[in-house]
Amino acid sequence: MTTYPLRRLRLRLGDEHREAVAVALEPFELGGERYLPVPAQAEATFEVQRAVSGDVFRLAFESRLHGPCMRCLQDAVADVRIDAREYHETAEGAPKDMLSEYVIEGELQLSQWARDSIATALPAQILCRPGCAGLCMVCGKDLNVEPHTHEETVSDPRWAALEALRDE
Repeated sequence: MTTYPLRRLRLRLGDEHREAVAVALEPFELGGERYLPVPAQAEATFEVQRAVSGDVFRLAFESRLHGPCMRCLQDAVADVRIDAREYHETAEGAPKDMLSEYVIEGELQLSQWARDSIATALPAQILCRPGCAGLCMVCGKDLNVEPHTHEETVSDPRWAALEALRDE
C-alpha cells in the first residue's frame, strides 16, 4: 500500500508541492469476478496546495482494468482516467465532514484513495465490446459467436403447481 507522509511537507499559506509518485493499485472484486489493474503501479501526479484552513490534495493518473465481460465472460478491458481532489482541514477541532478519510495519523493513504477513485470512475458494466449480446439464458452459449433462439419454452416442473393457480 502506498502512503505519503504529510509531515515532511513544509508548505506555507498559498504554497504548492507537486511530484510524481508510483501508486500501488489493488485488484477489484465485482460481482464475484476479479479485475486486475494494469500496470499494478500507476505513475501518478500528486499535488498539495496549502489553503488558509487546510490542504487541498490532487491525484491524477490513468489505469486499465482487465477481467471478464459482465455479459459473456470473455476478456474485457475498462480504461479509466482519474483526476481526484480531496480537502483536509488542519485546524484543531475541525468537523468530521471537513477531514479527509484518507489522512490517517499524518499520512495520506494514496493506494486507498486511488482504488476508491477508480471504483467511482468505472462504467456501470465492463463489457468486451459495445452491444455485447451476452450468454443465452436457456443453453448458456455465447450469443456473440452463435446467435440463436429457442422455439420451445420448457417449463420447470417444480413450478407446475403455481401455473395451475394462474389458470383458476
